[in-house]
Amino acid sequence: MITLVTGSSGHLGEALMRTLRDRGHPAVGLDLKPSPFTDIVGSITDRALLRQTLCGVSAVFHAATLHKPHVATHDHDAFIQTNIAGTLALLEEAAAAGVGCVVYTSTTSAFGSALTPPPHAPAAWVTEDIAPVPKNIYGVTKSAAEDLCQIIARRRGLPVIVLRTSRFFLEADDDAKLRDAYDLDNLQANELLYRRVDLDDVVEAHFAAAARANGLGFGRYIISAASPFEPSDLPELRADAPAVVRRYYPEFEALYRAAGWRMLPSIDRVYVSRRAGHDLGWTPKYGFDTVLEALASGGAFRSPLAVLVGEKGYHDRVFEDGPYPVAL
Repeated sequence: MITLVTGSSGHLGEALMRTLRDRGHPAVGLDLKPSPFTDIVGSITDRALLRQTLCGVSAVFHAATLHKPHVATHDHDAFIQTNIAGTLALLEEAAAAGVGCVVYTSTTSAFGSALTPPPHAPAAWVTEDIAPVPKNIYGVTKSAAEDLCQIIARRRGLPVIVLRTSRFFLEADDDAKLRDAYDLDNLQANELLYRRVDLDDVVEAHFAAAARANGLGFGRYIISAASPFEPSDLPELRADAPAVVRRYYPEFEALYRAAGWRMLPSIDRVYVSRRAGHDLGWTPKYGFDTVLEALASGGAFRSPLAVLVGEKGYHDRVFEDGPYPVAL
């Protein structure tokens, strides 16, 4: 029972390969970039390579993609070839090979402009029912690839689960103002309240999705850390986020003060991952509770797996104004 991991040299791909190997599951890593976690160097657009690679594969974790930070360095055709054409090739070849299921790693960025409410409006309550409004080629291609997953699942009978993951990378934010205003750990700890998930929890979501795929056939799920908030909190979250956080976590201010941290003054969205919990049986282990426990004990709020994988970057060169060439 072999698992194929595409994008095996990336953040999630490495984490998936590490976990599969640690658990004694046969796994094959496929990526354009060589790495200790990549067994086959090649492209997901190469159908001959896919046919050869998929022989004997029981499940595919499809994490290969061009990411949001590549928008400024890659043209639209590159995104279309990798994120759409490559995904279609993989799905069709997986169906032809009799693969048991595919878990497709998508992104909450597919929601695009639907994530940002107008000024003075309440924060957005983001569930799977919100229609995407992509705002760049990354969002367009990830959303289109999700639809291809649904078509292949329906027409070819290949179980496919789409996971719309929130932020799990350790790299600095692509917003220069946030990079300048907040310590990296402080900002990413804040994000666990509403728009971030630990890498270990993303890996476990993929395993849970593969286990439930045959029974579900197809599904789209948001994968993000559990949020304490409810829809009734949305107006105040936009206007005074610290006051809302204080109600749920009265101890947070003292712990933040001791660490020299600050809460964001406003939160504009809340990713809701409850459907993944219900349908996939997935429960994230890391969240804002973990942050406060770590601050109180002097430990780390990230998982050992997230720390082990660390930062990888998205480009082969360093840019003058930070980790990304432009704000994206």
